[in-house]
Amino acid sequence: MRRAVFVSDVHLGSKHCHAAEFADFLGGLRCRRLYLVGDIVDLWWMSQRRAAWDNAHNRVIEALHALARGGTELIYVPGNHDRPIRRFCGLMLPAMQVRRRAIHTTLDGRRLLVTHGDDYDGITHFGGLQEKFGDWLYYRILTGNRLTNQVRRRLGLRYWSLAEYLKRQSDAAERYIARFVQAGLDDARRRGLDGIVCGHIHRAALFQRDGLLYANDGDWVESLTALSEESDGRLCLLGHNGQVLAEVAPRLQLVMQDVPRAA
Repeated sequence: MRRAVFVSDVHLGSKHCHAAEFADFLGGLRCRRLYLVGDIVDLWWMSQRRAAWDNAHNRVIEALHALARGGTELIYVPGNHDRPIRRFCGLMLPAMQVRRRAIHTTLDGRRLLVTHGDDYDGITHFGGLQEKFGDWLYYRILTGNRLTNQVRRRLGLRYWSLAEYLKRQSDAAERYIARFVQAGLDDARRRGLDGIVCGHIHRAALFQRDGLLYANDGDWVESLTALSEESDGRLCLLGHNGQVLAEVAPRLQLVMQDVPRAA
């Protein structure tokens, strides 16, 4: 059984959500603690556009309930697309805890800030027409990503992220991501922590820099990824079929008490 799993940016209720793949992932999951790191339900999309909700979305909710009934601790850290849920921060709801942000202590004693990441928008975003055009273009790319993979499924081909490929070709997108990563690491350092787990930018990553750990669990509209802490303390970036995409070994330190705390 995994010690912890982190997922974010599922965007349930939007037409770009890969709810079926996420439901399958949850169905095979066994973990002591599941962090829902923001934008799980896309309340923004549902208020602005017609909600896309089908049986696969219902399967996600059922899988979360099954995990809770099985003893998995659910911790919800709302993001910008499910911002209204932040009014419940600090509450112990029947099935989960809601936190504005949290600190996760790994088996090897590292203390990691768990936050969605939209707090860094003021540092990383350009603003103005450039940002509005970028948002418009991004949703067009997601539509292309969805249609491309519908064709690939019919041909028996595996999932491939057109959106991720196009973003990696853009210098502006890469500069934005670099600013976001640095902002997250700077925040963790100011708080005296050992690293950060976040989402928000739909770019999965797991690496160490300047003595700090950066982990982005990705999303379920493009990369279809999650972050896990395994029973031996390894941190792994997982694909939706369970494949390990990246890994960080635990430090050789004394095991710390396994209690999540509010940041």
